[in-house]
Amino acid sequence: MPSTATAAQPTIEKDFYRIGEVSRLTNLKPFVLRYWETEFPMLEPVKSPSGHRLYRQEDVEMVLRIKRLLYDEGFTIAGARRHLREQNGGSESEGATGGAASGSAVEGAAQLLSRKMLLDLRDTLRAFLTLLERK
Repeated sequence: MPSTATAAQPTIEKDFYRIGEVSRLTNLKPFVLRYWETEFPMLEPVKSPSGHRLYRQEDVEMVLRIKRLLYDEGFTIAGARRHLREQNGGSESEGATGGAASGSAVEGAAQLLSRKMLLDLRDTLRAFLTLLERK
């Protein structure tokens, strides 16, 4: 009896995933994944000798991070790209700077809260505008 795949199972089962498998795992269309490859330089699946895209586990995790930033947190593509670039740069310098990394984490959390507050404010203002337009 086949079991349903979850996000935790693929890490154990395989080293590489084809675009269709990643599409099913992430609930994204293959054309979205191909487009994101052009927009996010950190998303770079390897190509097989026959030209098929082969996603590593870290590529699948990056796709899920990008999806969360774009769909759940409301980032634009440019904003998500910048956020991921800063996050990757921050994690590299974290080991060298020690204490500065915790300040950066606090700053990042404050930016995230500010962004969420602005998104909530935007939604509230849109609701008010809708109410005013009805009168």
